[in-house]
Amino acid sequence: MTERKIVIAGTGSGVGKTTVAIGLMSALKKQGLTVQGFKCGPDYIDPTYHTAVTGRDSRNLDSWMLTHNHVLDVFANGSQGADISVIEGVMGFFDGKNPETNQGSTAEISMLTKSPVLLVVNCSSMARSAAAIVKGFQLFDESTNIVGVIANKVGSKGHFELVKKAIEQECHVPVIGYLNRELDIEIPERHLGLIPSIERGELDTFFDKLGELVLETVDVDQILDLAVAEPLKGSEQPSMFEKKNDKIAKIAVARDAAFNFYYPENLEILEANGAELIYFSPLASETIPNDADGLYLGGGFPEEFASLLAKNEETKRSVKDAVDQGLPTLAECGGFMYLTDSIKTTKNQTYPMVGVIPGSVQMQDRLAALGYREVRGKLDNFLLEDLVAKGHEFHYSSFHPKEEKVPYAYQTKGMRGVRNEGYLKNNVVAGYTHFHFGSCPRIVENWLEKCIAYQADRGK
Repeated sequence: MTERKIVIAGTGSGVGKTTVAIGLMSALKKQGLTVQGFKCGPDYIDPTYHTAVTGRDSRNLDSWMLTHNHVLDVFANGSQGADISVIEGVMGFFDGKNPETNQGSTAEISMLTKSPVLLVVNCSSMARSAAAIVKGFQLFDESTNIVGVIANKVGSKGHFELVKKAIEQECHVPVIGYLNRELDIEIPERHLGLIPSIERGELDTFFDKLGELVLETVDVDQILDLAVAEPLKGSEQPSMFEKKNDKIAKIAVARDAAFNFYYPENLEILEANGAELIYFSPLASETIPNDADGLYLGGGFPEEFASLLAKNEETKRSVKDAVDQGLPTLAECGGFMYLTDSIKTTKNQTYPMVGVIPGSVQMQDRLAALGYREVRGKLDNFLLEDLVAKGHEFHYSSFHPKEEKVPYAYQTKGMRGVRNEGYLKNNVVAGYTHFHFGSCPRIVENWLEKCIAYQADRGK
């Protein structure tokens, strides 16, 4: 028995992995196949493209945040029912958490999942030299399985033929196809505005055209042959997604264009443990359901919709009242920003937010924080007290508290050392860190226990 899976890796960032990956997904979908997308690392944006193209929730495979068994659990769970899994890499093939090992890299994910690898090479301004690059990647760690190459950003078909001849002679792997340096297609904005555009279907034409371009110059049938690989063995450990409880508590989840950064696994692990998820949209003036036992405010782009969020007084009042009454709440990044007194944009416009957390958020043009975080909960953190979880930060804003003594939610450890972060108040755990519940499943158990206790108190 075999399965089909392929990693789209790159020699570095910016070589065109995303373009190739979503183009290949679109091309495979056009051939009538059910395609499952995956993304290496903690990225939220690229999986949004995958999901829009394939019609299936894309999944993150992160071998730093999760144990190897949990990575395989995510892969097995996500790939059920798919004809082929397409795994988009992160940065360069061997880039990860540690410059001395493959930890957290696309290479490690390819080996863990036993997936063949297509290496995307930016061939602009080179011909035979492309073979030297591919050869270097082959020899750097021979336990990886590079089965082919896609030449990106070539100047012409003739240029491609030169690259193909050199690589196939020196590296003994096929060059499957190419994409031109000047694609007759405009790559859409990858960050702000992406979510609403996808939800409105405005990128469907782009996906369709990119799929056609891939079918014109890439041998998709050969990729299907190369993607045939050894299936993974079943784990002896129970799956994180195995149902453990019937519905025992209701958790309201903010989900719209302003709040949409959720790992599908986080939501599925909640459901497996007995949470009934009730989605609502702060942008659409929807309020928290009266029977909610918990609240999950995920990340996203609240600053892009600050004016509308500020105007939706009924929603803000609903959130504030519920939180003030002790509703067990997790607010991550954008959700944390929403709970503060106000958000000040880069244009120096200030918009009032929910007002649960005393302090303001200032947007800035420069990146404020980026990277993995190991998180240890502070005393009275009902989710993480005496526990360690993993997650990541990525934001362009800073929080300015009103108090001199801030009730921090947790301590984070990253490349720049250890620092206090977040905010604790009532039953609220808020901060900039995006957690992956798979790194510490006890988060979910603790949350649901608190929800049940809140449910009981409310019923008195």
